[in-house]
Amino acid sequence: MDTFDSAAYLRKLNLSDPVEPTVDTLRALQHAQFHTIPFENFDIHLGRGVDLDPEHQFDKLVHLPRGGYCFELNGLFLRALRAFGFEARALLARVHLTGTPSGRGHQISLIETDGRQWIADVGFGKDTPRGPMPLELGAVRKFNGVEYRLGDGGVFGTMLQKFTEGEWRNLYSFDMEHVCPADIDYGNHYVSTSPRTFFTQARVAMRPLEDGMITLYNHRLTVTRHNREEKHELPEGQGYLDALKTHFGIELDAPYAALKPVAREG
Repeated sequence: MDTFDSAAYLRKLNLSDPVEPTVDTLRALQHAQFHTIPFENFDIHLGRGVDLDPEHQFDKLVHLPRGGYCFELNGLFLRALRAFGFEARALLARVHLTGTPSGRGHQISLIETDGRQWIADVGFGKDTPRGPMPLELGAVRKFNGVEYRLGDGGVFGTMLQKFTEGEWRNLYSFDMEHVCPADIDYGNHYVSTSPRTFFTQARVAMRPLEDGMITLYNHRLTVTRHNREEKHELPEGQGYLDALKTHFGIELDAPYAALKPVAREG
C-alpha cells in the first residue's frame, strides 16, 4: 500500500485539501505542482542516476529544494492523483522533437474523471501543456497563449502537437497499453544513463512563470516574458549554484566541481 503523505504534498504546493476528484481539482493540482517543483536533471550530472524509489522520490521533490525530470515529476503526480481518489494510471510516450521517434522514454498520466478521459503531464520541460488535455482527437486547448491538440499518430497511437511558427509540431506520441513498474524502470534507466540521450549530454532546468518561463541549457540561462527573451551566460563555480537557487529554487548538496563538465555554446 502506498503511504503517500498528502498533507506534506499539499503544503509543498501551497494548496488546501481537495474536496473531491473532479477535473477542477485535477487542473488545480497540475497547475500547482508544475509551478512549484522545477524540471531539472542535475542528479544525472552528479553521477547519482535517477532513483525512482517512492520514498526517495517524495523526499527529493517535496522535502528538499530540488526538482526532477519526467519519470520523477509525473511519478509523484500520479501518486498524488491516486491518493486524492482519482482513477489514474501511467502511460509511456515516444518523443518526436527531432523528427525521429524515440523509444518509450517519457511518462505521462491518463485520468478518468467527470465522465471523460484526460491526459496530464508535469514533466516535459518548456513544451509541457499547462493543463489537462481531454483525450479527444482534434480538440484544441490553449494554455498561456499556446495551442495544443491531440491527433492521429498512426502506428504510434495518439500524437500531442503544439502550434508554433504557423504549423502543428509533433511533441510526443503515446498508446493505451498497460504500463507496469518495470516498463518505467527500463525507460528511466536508458534515458538517465545512455550517452546517446539528451539528458546525459546537457544540464537542463525549467521553471514556468505566469507570463513566460525560465530555462537553463548547460550555461545558457534564458528568461522569457511576454514572448521576449533575455539570455545570460552563467559562470562556473559558486555563481552557477547561486543562479540555480535564485532562478529555480534548486539547491544542490554538492559543490560545483562535482558536476560533470559540459561544453559551452559557441
